[in-house]
Amino acid sequence: MDIVLWKEGTRQVSLVKTEQTFVFLKPESIMRGLIGEIVSRFEQKGLLLVAAKLLQMSDKQARELYAMHSSKPFFQELVSHVTSAPVFVMVWDGPNAVSVARNLVGATNPAVAAPGTIRGDFALNITPNAIHASDSIENAKRELSIFFSEAEKTSYSKPTEQRYLLK
Repeated sequence: MDIVLWKEGTRQVSLVKTEQTFVFLKPESIMRGLIGEIVSRFEQKGLLLVAAKLLQMSDKQARELYAMHSSKPFFQELVSHVTSAPVFVMVWDGPNAVSVARNLVGATNPAVAAPGTIRGDFALNITPNAIHASDSIENAKRELSIFFSEAEKTSYSKPTEQRYLLK
């Protein structure tokens, strides 16, 4: 997606390339009432929430999401965890959305996640580590397709961010 900035006076119109990424809040974030706090961090950074839903992840969705870990000893524990209670799945859009989201989320192991990151602030253990975010553009596309159709995604821009954040 491209964001078009308008011409104002002598200022030129420019394009900002954006990408979409998949993020979901794990059951412990839902049960602890952290949806608003975590979503606000992404919004304050300047990413656009273009789709979201609260759902009970199915076993099939969890296995497809974490397929790359299927041969690892923690796979079944991870599948059981993310299907144990509702999760909040989201599509975020913006410049470098994948890497921006990963930086907001922090290290997979909350014990070494930096303070100020979501895992650094809200998680203690590796499996119940509050949040998942795609680690590449390719994985974002694959993961998004598990939970969202193109018709479920909206497209919009915020004039204030176009003018002041995305220069």
